[in-house]
Amino acid sequence: MGVSREQLNEFIAFAHILADAAGKAILPLFRAAPATRNKSPEQRFDPVTAADHAAEQAMRTLIRQRYPDHGIYGEEEGFHKGSAAFTWILDPIDGTRAFLTGIPLWGTLIALNDGSAPLLGVMDQPFTGERFVGSALGAVLQHHGRTIPLRTRPCATLSEARLQCTDLSMFDREERLAFSELEKRVQLTRYSGDCYAYCMVALGCIDLVVESGLQPYDVQALIPIVERAGGVITNWRGSDCSSGGQVIAAGDRRVHAQALEILEHAARGR
Repeated sequence: MGVSREQLNEFIAFAHILADAAGKAILPLFRAAPATRNKSPEQRFDPVTAADHAAEQAMRTLIRQRYPDHGIYGEEEGFHKGSAAFTWILDPIDGTRAFLTGIPLWGTLIALNDGSAPLLGVMDQPFTGERFVGSALGAVLQHHGRTIPLRTRPCATLSEARLQCTDLSMFDREERLAFSELEKRVQLTRYSGDCYAYCMVALGCIDLVVESGLQPYDVQALIPIVERAGGVITNWRGSDCSSGGQVIAAGDRRVHAQALEILEHAARGR
């Protein structure tokens, strides 16, 4: 579904309002031992905090007031179908484990999907004051009053590539074997990062992010940011990743293709 430049600017301006509201709800609880529970007590620790809930509620309230016909899909409160084609995809704190440990490698993810793809994406890190924005109008980092165009860096081969993954525990056995093979080929591997790592691809600091087990709210906001910065983000088959699952983001199509060759045998098992 196409939108006019004027309408897209309107949606982006509103996404900034949502990010401001989420940050206002989250920051008083960062490094302040917020109330926390485990969403998956029978599996690995999957925390949700009072900050997650407060931020999502703040954003949902604003969306219902401004665009009552739009859908909303948030990590904490699920899916509300709207009568319009548009759906706001929200992850109030992507990287809750980092949030709990006081490390600022987390962010609020906001996307607007037009029924076929995300039109815009925002990753806001209110503690550092960084806000990454991607849309058809381009990709930028807004930081302390400056607007910095985002551009991925050239990287021709895996041997030159910097690879990031949040946590190896997100992989099953076959995926971990494939990732280990990829790790042998790259220049450098780092762990942790969540949404922040994908924005570092857009900023030209990282060349690859490879992950699995993602949900739509984990990735949709990041797609316009990476793509409009000149990168590519797909599933492990090289196709659309907006539904989550296995995801690979790369700053250079050449290194993306080389990484896919290694990962594809794990993807075939899906």
